[in-house]
Amino acid sequence: MGINKIFIYIIGALILSGCVQSTAMVGPALTLASTGNISQAGVTFFTNKAVKEETGMDTVSYVSNKIEKKQSKTKLRREFKKLVETNFEKTRNKLILQDQSNIFN
Repeated sequence: MGINKIFIYIIGALILSGCVQSTAMVGPALTLASTGNISQAGVTFFTNKAVKEETGMDTVSYVSNKIEKKQSKTKLRREFKKLVETNFEKTRNKLILQDQSNIFN
């Protein structure tokens, strides 16, 4: 019973301390505690470490950044499409008016 209390105090201190270094361990620790799957917790921990070393961001920030970039590209494409359609309509109307004026002359 004493070891469980110590373990709970250590985990509680890590979660409540707000240390950036310990946050990479919280996800795998919760995975280990909930599923008991050591290999999954290990893979999660080392994946988080690899992403942090490669990009300088934690996994959640990296994924959020990618999603924001994709949304901005989609918005840009939508605005470009609207601009092209508007210019197409204006040009078409000018050509129709020009053609009508040539018919009457």
